Amino acid sequence: MKKVTIYTDGACSGNPGPGGWGAILIYEENKKEISGNSSQTTNNIMEMTAVIEALKLLKYPCEVELYSDSAYVVDAFNKKWVESWQKNSWKNSKKEEVKNKELWEALIKLTNIHTVEFIKVKGHSDDELNNRCDELARNAINNL
Repeated sequence: MKKVTIYTDGACSGNPGPGGWGAILIYEENKKEISGNSSQTTNNIMEMTAVIEALKLLKYPCEVELYSDSAYVVDAFNKKWVESWQKNSWKNSKKEEVKNKELWEALIKLTNIHTVEFIKVKGHSDDELNNRCDELARNAINNL
């Protein structure tokens, strides 16, 4: 299986408000940057969209190291929240509807194709690729 490294980030100007996302995919010596935006969204939606759009670009099942500064995304998989949500008819631990269900379902579908290890990085820190993703996301907002 091909090994791919992905960095992602989402940003919002106001929450909700105009938002952007950015991702960097790395395979061997190849690096690809992608980004996008939405005129009215939330930070969490942009964080999830970055992951979804990056994974959607993979043409074959891959082994993925996915770096994100979003505890929301990383913890949902590493702490098995998504499994609990599905078992509990998409209700969270407070018995409330899980937000962004359609995005979670899309993300789950992609993680069933690829072997994804979610790795939390500290945002706005000294991680060069995370900072570049933040720049891509913010630039995407400016392009609205």
